[in-house]
Amino acid sequence: MGPALLAVEERPAGGAALGEVVLASALGFALTAALLGLVWAHRTGRTAALSRAGDALGRTAHVPGWVALPTVLTTASLLVALLGMLWDISLHIGVGRDEGPLANPAHYLILLGLFGVFSGGVLACSMPLGERPGPAAVRFLRGWDVPVGGVLLTAAGFYALLGFPLDDVWHRLFGQDVTLWGPTHLMLIGGAGLSVVGLLVLEMEGRDGTSPDDGGRRAGRRARFLRQAAAMGGLLLGLSVFQGEFDFDVPQFRLVLEPFMVAGAAGAALVAARLWMGRGGALAATAFFLLVRGTISVLVGPVLGEIPPTFPLYLGSALVVEVLALAWPLVRRPLAFGAVAGALVGTAGTAVEALWTRLTQTLEWNGDVLVEGTVMAVVGGVAGGLLGALLALGLRRRLPRPAVARSVLVLALVAVAGGVANGVVATVPDDLEATFTVEEVTSDPRTVDVSVQLSPADAVDDPAWVQITAWQGQGLVVTDLERTGPGVYRTTEPVPVHGDWKTLLRVHDGRVLTAVPIHLPEDPAIPADGVAATDGVTRAAVPEVDVLQRERERSGGGLWTAAGLVVLACTLAIVAALAWGVGRYSRLGGGRLPGRPVDGRVVSGVGR
Repeated sequence: MGPALLAVEERPAGGAALGEVVLASALGFALTAALLGLVWAHRTGRTAALSRAGDALGRTAHVPGWVALPTVLTTASLLVALLGMLWDISLHIGVGRDEGPLANPAHYLILLGLFGVFSGGVLACSMPLGERPGPAAVRFLRGWDVPVGGVLLTAAGFYALLGFPLDDVWHRLFGQDVTLWGPTHLMLIGGAGLSVVGLLVLEMEGRDGTSPDDGGRRAGRRARFLRQAAAMGGLLLGLSVFQGEFDFDVPQFRLVLEPFMVAGAAGAALVAARLWMGRGGALAATAFFLLVRGTISVLVGPVLGEIPPTFPLYLGSALVVEVLALAWPLVRRPLAFGAVAGALVGTAGTAVEALWTRLTQTLEWNGDVLVEGTVMAVVGGVAGGLLGALLALGLRRRLPRPAVARSVLVLALVAVAGGVANGVVATVPDDLEATFTVEEVTSDPRTVDVSVQLSPADAVDDPAWVQITAWQGQGLVVTDLERTGPGVYRTTEPVPVHGDWKTLLRVHDGRVLTAVPIHLPEDPAIPADGVAATDGVTRAAVPEVDVLQRERERSGGGLWTAAGLVVLACTLAIVAALAWGVGRYSRLGGGRLPGRPVDGRVVSGVGR
């Protein structure tokens, strides 16, 4: 067997080997059969295991068993999937593509976590026996009504789980697009993150069935606050996953997209937390987020020995939301509160995050993104704040009239879509070239210092970055270059140019986002020739995706676009389903929840 054939078998550039597909499919069918068998046994009275476990958890949490057990299962599963996802990203950055999906240990955590989310939804729908789980419940079969939160959780979990096999199909059609923002990857993380909305609705349906005595006890209030903090912190975790490439300092999009996504996540989750939970809700959600992400960073880095991810701080945004809430007239107008809080998150909160990036990221926010990045952050913060306010109002059964709610939802989603489009659209100069001066530092393994002369010299004015990224060679090196003259830049540390390392110059200035390869290994599986790090060589700038996503198949442009639009349509369908579910609970969930004191004043429709 020749070396080229062996390389193809060990690291396929497309889909998995058929044997691994069969094995993974058999595992999925076995888990599904076990789940459905458990549901059948429960519904037919052949086992009381689910009822006993749910009731035991429910007594501790002061909610019905059909809320307690699915909530615990889903929460644990989401944490497992998040650990698997961040571990998986770290592995891909450090060593490149997989030898096969079952050869990557992180994939097992992702698969089991997503199946756990789906199972939590199925159990929430199946566990209520001989009762209608709230006035908003949906008729499934005669004598079988299911909570709307369970429906949402099942749909989001199924959507996320479906992304796993479709990811292999996608790779077979288009090669391995090594980016977090591949369409099927977005299905995985989007479905998992949005499943938290189903958990929130399920929590409220369970509270509707709790007696006033239980709900009024101090232990019950404490348990409820902790659950709510975990739920809203989970929402913040889910919305923050989309920033993953920035967390590892290997973004494939313009830097202005990061403050937009950070502010959008903060606006949505923290505004919802403050309006739903009351005083301290935004801070509690942020504390849960920091605890989980900090723990995962330690597990992925020091414990597992891979590249640890950084994460946003969110404390500045949480403080802004909490302080603004002291202005009680705005809290009495939740949509106005969401918009104003989002604007402050996009300004004051973004300023705090900019300082945080200086401590945690090589690619920190600088003058190149100051104006546009702030505008993007305000747009993201306001859109997120409005969505968060709508969610809180839905959970409190106080949504505005349908025409207003739909208009706000659509406008916020259009703003999000516009911000994302602005962040991903970049240009490549036609005439930009780079001449490399390579000075050897070590010969085995080979590392070099690099000087770069950009031509024309004025092609880069005030760049977001001129840096060298070396990755997928058993590690990651991201180093900013120092400017030594007009258009001349130099490394401040040696970079690897041997073996499987992919080493490239990256330039980002305004809307320009381009790359020049320095060293690339030969890759027979694609196939692609090697690129040597040669002293004095001049190379033209190319789109970054041509180097960062070297394995991606570029011949099926029309099919790729059509497949991407299908995924987009499915995602919008999930968003519409969540909006329907929150709206149904708000309309049919019974009488309005009583007003709660807000900073000493009784305010109808919001938290304390």
